[in-house]
Amino acid sequence: MIDLGNWNLSIPVGSPPATIETPRLAQGFKDEYFSSDAATLSFWAPVTGSKTANASYPRSELRETNTDGTLRNWTYSAADNILRAKLSINQVPSSGKIVIGQIHNKDSNSPMVKLEYQYKEKSLTGNIVAKVRLHPDDEEGQVITLVKGVALNQNFTYQIHLSPGGALGISAAGYNWRSKVDPSWKTKPLYFKAGAYVQDNTGYPTEGGKVTFRMLEIHHKI
Repeated sequence: MIDLGNWNLSIPVGSPPATIETPRLAQGFKDEYFSSDAATLSFWAPVTGSKTANASYPRSELRETNTDGTLRNWTYSAADNILRAKLSINQVPSSGKIVIGQIHNKDSNSPMVKLEYQYKEKSLTGNIVAKVRLHPDDEEGQVITLVKGVALNQNFTYQIHLSPGGALGISAAGYNWRSKVDPSWKTKPLYFKAGAYVQDNTGYPTEGGKVTFRMLEIHHKI
């Protein structure tokens, strides 16, 4: 059973897009954009869906909260911070790109980490790419291709780990990358996100991103 007691959910319907708060989500919320059962979470984000403020693309995506539903934000120095998942990508938009995990910064529209699946028509497989801003003021940041050749509907795992000392480790499908973030991140309130954040906003209502998670865990180990 995947614990939804420390997440809320943004779905791409309404203006602004609807947020399903933690208590309702944990009680078994389901609709066309999200469903859960004993073993899986399924996310669907059509390219025609509504978009959150300051975003260009629609999403069906979880955002970290406390168990009472209040937003959880943390500073990396307070604990060992881990987001771990097992999932498969079932459908991609025309761009081929879906963000599947993030470390976001509460005071900015630019996250520290975006983990993205990038499908390639030529190979009929996708790359798993990390986009990392080691300094809060970085506009572009680094782009690291973690692994190539991940097929649609193929199960794989990922982990994003940020230590109290600022060591950032990202692993996907057995490949590991490590670096250290700039200490100026130390005062920034951060939070995890996971789901299907499509990087496309044009096409038919049947076009979009579908992702199935079979494991999803957050840990803040003090």
